[in-house]
This record gives sequence, structure tokens and C-alpha cells, in this order.
Amino acid sequence: MQPFAIACLQLELSAAGDNAERMEERLDRVLTTYPWVQMAVFSELAACGPSPERAVPLPGPLEQRFQDLARRLGVWLLPGTLFERDGERVYNTAVVIGPDGAVVGRYRKLFPFLPYETGVSAGEDFLLFDVPGAGRFGVSICYDMWFPETTRTLVSRGAEVILHPTMTTTIDRDVELSIARASAAMFQTFFVDVNGAGEVGNGRSIVVGPYGDVLHEAGRVEEVFPLELDLERVRRSRELGLRGLGQPLKSFRDRRVAFDVYAGPGGDLLYLQGLGPLVRPERGAAVAGPGRGELR
Repeated sequence: MQPFAIACLQLELSAAGDNAERMEERLDRVLTTYPWVQMAVFSELAACGPSPERAVPLPGPLEQRFQDLARRLGVWLLPGTLFERDGERVYNTAVVIGPDGAVVGRYRKLFPFLPYETGVSAGEDFLLFDVPGAGRFGVSICYDMWFPETTRTLVSRGAEVILHPTMTTTIDRDVELSIARASAAMFQTFFVDVNGAGEVGNGRSIVVGPYGDVLHEAGRVEEVFPLELDLERVRRSRELGLRGLGQPLKSFRDRRVAFDVYAGPGGDLLYLQGLGPLVRPERGAAVAGPGRGELR
């Protein structure tokens, strides 16, 4: 076993932004208490809050501040996400920084939470990176988890750990916990889901192992927890099957069926086209009822 230690920082931050100093202070304390931690992961939109009006350019001074922090502490750092301004477009972007302070990569959220995350453009590229001596990591953000294609793509490209900052303040957090467990089991991967607390989330961050086993679920208030992940569990699960049983990645690889739903217009997409526009429901509209599915 060569464990890799990740600290998850579920912090009570200000929704008004300007949280970088608080994040830095908390990470300093984490590394003082747990000097064996090798990576730190914060929640979605941690530094600047949930308003696209506070979008910043990348690269830029805020990113450089986090680069300096990672270099000073000698850790891999995913400081949550922030709104990135790129010309006329705004993206919800995660930055991965290595322990030498270099930016390893930037990931733009593929699925903004529409129709609520308005004015935010969707990214188009995936982000995977290798940690020497540990394994391959992939990044997704919040609503991306509701689309298993995102996790399948990362895993099909070799990801053994999914780093997943989120900012969930809503009633569906319990469903997300189920998705995190199901994703970890279906794709035989570690799933590291870090939510905010207080104004920026209702907590319950979760880390799940490749058997769908919950390694830790946080409470609803601020909580910082480090965990050692044994990536050999992922490799053994993929080789021998989940608990020595199903081998879903191999079965998917060896499938004979072509999924026409991904082929473009036609077929099952005709049904999807009939679901109506992607808009917020008006006050008084039936959110759920007989013959209607729940919105999300």
C-alpha cells in the first residue's frame, strides 16, 4: 500500500467572496496538524463566491496567490473553483496546482447548473493529471456528476480518483450523496466530493471508495478532514471485480451495443426534444405532480 493523503476542507465562507485569506489560514492550520497531507481540495466557488460578477481572469493575481501557497506548503492544491472571465464569456473553472507552484491544468465545468447558473458558459475539455508515485486524477464540478458520461470519460482515460468540488445549498444534497456512491461503485474509483458550509453549502462532503464504501461523510457545519487513499484498491477492484464480483468497466469495453442516443438527432432524442425549453419554473407552476417528474 502506498497511500495518498488528501485533506478535504468544508469551510464556512462568505457568499460575498474575498475568501482567499481565510482559505490560506485554514490550510496552514491543516498542514500544521497533519503534516503528512499531500493534497488539499476546497469546495466550488470558494474564493470569490457564487456571483459571476466577481469573475477574474486566468492566469491572474488570485491564481498566482494560490500558486504561491501551494509552493510554500509543498502540496497539490485544488482551491475549489472560481468564475473565470475570458473575453465576453464566463466559466466556472477549477485550477489544479502542483507542489512546485506550477498550474497543472484548468477545468471548465461542462454542465453549468441551468437554468439557475445563468450567464455561465459550458466548458468542452476534460482534465486529467498524474501524481508521480500515486496515480491518475480527474476533475469534475458539482452538476457534472448528474451526467455519468463525465465520470465515464474520465475513468475511461485512466482516472483512479475523481476530485469533485461542489456548492450545494439545496434540498437535493441527499440525492448527490447517492450519486457519489453510485459513481464510485459503477466506475470503480475514489470519488472525493467537497461541499461548502454555512452561506456556501449545506455540508455533508463525502469521500467514497471504489466499492461504493463511504470513507467519511462530514456533517453540516465547517469540517476539515484528511484521509489516506490506497489507490491499489482501485486497481484490484478493476482487475478482479467489485468485491470480487462485477467488472463493469471490462463489460462496457467489451460491449456489442452502440448507444444511438449519442449519435445525434433522431431516435430517442425525439422524446428529449419534446420535453420543452430549459427555463426556470414560474411561481405557481406545478414543480411535481401526477405524470410529472421532479425538476433537476
